[in-house]
Amino acid sequence: MKTVFVNPERCIGCRQCEFACAVAHSQSHDPAAAPFETPRPHSRIHVDAGTAYNTSFPNKCRHCDPAPCVEVCPTGAMHRDSDFGVVLADGHKCIACAMCAMVCPFDVITFHTAANGAPPRVVATKCDGCVERVRAAGTPACVDTCKVDALVFGELNELIAAGCARESSEMLSSAAAAVSLAEREPDGVAGWRAWGASAAHVNEEVRHGKP
Repeated sequence: MKTVFVNPERCIGCRQCEFACAVAHSQSHDPAAAPFETPRPHSRIHVDAGTAYNTSFPNKCRHCDPAPCVEVCPTGAMHRDSDFGVVLADGHKCIACAMCAMVCPFDVITFHTAANGAPPRVVATKCDGCVERVRAAGTPACVDTCKVDALVFGELNELIAAGCARESSEMLSSAAAAVSLAEREPDGVAGWRAWGASAAHVNEEVRHGKP
């Protein structure tokens, strides 16, 4: 199963993934023209603040199986792609009842105007896994634009294994660095000990009557 895997510890909050996603789902697919389209294209990935200071988290659809949004959708607008297993939203069937958003455990479904009717109307908008790009042997737009590997695309188990190996390597490096620091005497302590040694030397000279 291929999917987009998130490495939140690598995200720097640049939000380039959001822009790339919006452009990929625009009518022109042109970064210069997309922001001026009507209706304006919206990102399907949302970079939110992390739980710690100066951290960010790229939040996107996990394409759950079973998917709560698919199970509650009264019109069948939320459905699963038979080829790649991603959950898609059909704007032609969506009635904007928001049932899907109410049951989504990750809060990744938003509602925006889509030009799929006359006049344009508000419909559910969510990550589609860039399924058309993947069908053409490409990768999702958010992954293509991410420069720090916070978003990677591939077989899920392989990505998890790579993440475990990376974390193990980082933990071993941190442990080695901690041992090195423990073996090195802190600068402040070394200074006090040098001062103590000098004082002891002076006291010893005084005790033996040396000027």
